[in-house]
Amino acid sequence: MKNVTDSFLFWGYYWPSAGSFGFNTDILSTNLINLSVVLGVLIFFGKGVLSDLLDNRKQRILNTIRNSEELRGGAIEQLKKVRARLQKVQLEADQFRVNGYSEIEKEKLNLINSSYKTLEQLENYKNETIQFEQQRVINQVRQRVFQQALRGALGTLNSCLNSDLHLRTISANINMLGSIKEKEKK
Repeated sequence: MKNVTDSFLFWGYYWPSAGSFGFNTDILSTNLINLSVVLGVLIFFGKGVLSDLLDNRKQRILNTIRNSEELRGGAIEQLKKVRARLQKVQLEADQFRVNGYSEIEKEKLNLINSSYKTLEQLENYKNETIQFEQQRVINQVRQRVFQQALRGALGTLNSCLNSDLHLRTISANINMLGSIKEKEKK
């Protein structure tokens, strides 16, 4: 505590026009100071939490991608099986060319089309899953950063304001948050 008072005395020595030490209750002149303190606290405390959240989310997304790749691998295996079956069908087609060449060709095309459709569906599912997870992560990070900023700001306000000014500031912030939520609903 002595170091804190000494630092104020030190600055008073070099800035004699600053006047005596005390609380400045003029909100307009202290907004930049309050804002810089809040931003500094947010950056200092929010950086680690945000990086942890992003790392965790990155791992989840990577796991989802791996799972999608495994599904893709399964689809490729199915495609190989379908191609093997296709070769078998082609051999049968050569044997039964006289009796049902057109029917066997239709079956071949249907097998190829269904396997390509299956691959397309799996690829679309993978892409949708990745997009959904990314959007969910972004929304979670936004919510957590907002909550931590609000907690930090409230902590700073609680420690620095007198009760009258504290109540007016809380009312103003509640009104601002209400208008933000109304905008988000629209």
